[in-house]
Amino acid sequence: MNGKPLEGIRVLTLEQFGAGPYGTMFLAELGAEVIKIEAPQGGDPSRQVGPYKLGENDSEYFQAWNLGKKSVTLDMKSAEGRRQFEALVKGADCVVNNMRGTQPAKLGIDYASLKHLKPAIVCLHISAYGRDNERRDWPGYDFLMQAEAGLMELTGEPDGPPTRVGVSMIDSMSGLTGIVGLLSCLLRARTTGQGCDVDTCLYDVAMHQLTYPGLWYLNEGDVSPRVPRSAHLSLAPVQTFPTKDGWIFIMCMTQKFWLNLCEVTGRGDLVTDPRFPDPNTRAKNRAAMSDELDATFRTRTTAEWLASMNGLLPAAPVHRLDQALDSSFARETGMVTAVSHPVKGDLRILANPLRIDGERLAQSACSPLGADNEALLGKSS
Repeated sequence: MNGKPLEGIRVLTLEQFGAGPYGTMFLAELGAEVIKIEAPQGGDPSRQVGPYKLGENDSEYFQAWNLGKKSVTLDMKSAEGRRQFEALVKGADCVVNNMRGTQPAKLGIDYASLKHLKPAIVCLHISAYGRDNERRDWPGYDFLMQAEAGLMELTGEPDGPPTRVGVSMIDSMSGLTGIVGLLSCLLRARTTGQGCDVDTCLYDVAMHQLTYPGLWYLNEGDVSPRVPRSAHLSLAPVQTFPTKDGWIFIMCMTQKFWLNLCEVTGRGDLVTDPRFPDPNTRAKNRAAMSDELDATFRTRTTAEWLASMNGLLPAAPVHRLDQALDSSFARETGMVTAVSHPVKGDLRILANPLRIDGERLAQSACSPLGADNEALLGKSS
């Protein structure tokens, strides 16, 4: 690859845990120089998150959110720390933070505070609830947003408790949403010389993920329920089925895929069954349809079903975490790779999901806490 697309871009970031770090990790892996500004004592608290530590002030949890970044330590509230920070701003393109709503202005890291140093600076703020409402100083995390936005109530079996997504998807989505805004404003700043503030927050992003169920309620008063088998709300069969040795997920989003499913399973009788003529009617009769197909799916293993469905309809195995990461397809696609780490040696990581000209982006571990002080601040750590 002849250079990464963001080479020459310098990003300063004051961040911790998930949303901000996930977004800026993409900037780093796309070639930007991302400088993580951390407190001298301990740095980003996620460096201390176990159970798998990587020596002092580092962990596998931390690296999962911060690959490719540099680290400097300075006290932003001291005169010397402020001087060092402002010197960095003059040579930067962006300043990112994921603090509570009023903190950026108090700490002097918003556009109003920095434009005199560089008028083209773009300041991204990723907060829990935004910077302009009664909750601006509330702390907040991913799981709380899943709860309040109704996502947990949409997830899980109908007779079970509300259930969150197994990973921090709102953090990840908020980070990427912020980066879309940041890069858009950076393009404008490079044309006009005028920077700005750009904001997003976990609450807004979580609400935005309600997508079509949200519109159904807003326009029709339809409160979508939880449905069995992780099924689609209005199309069927789009759900899990039990196999001889596990589970398989089938997605007949079109009538063509339904006809192919009936052929592959040898259930041509279902094609003319008056209960199952189209995707929406099948959804209304989902329980009866599941009863009809469950016994059939239990006759073969997941792998056997997938082999027979290859190319004919969308289907996937329901993996455990270890099965997903150890799968031959994950190896074939290169989604599991490794970087050099001073303590771990080879640290196995997840590859960046972007490819440029067919090549995956080169990756590296985040620097140890304060390791880049001398190079970037002109003094030893």
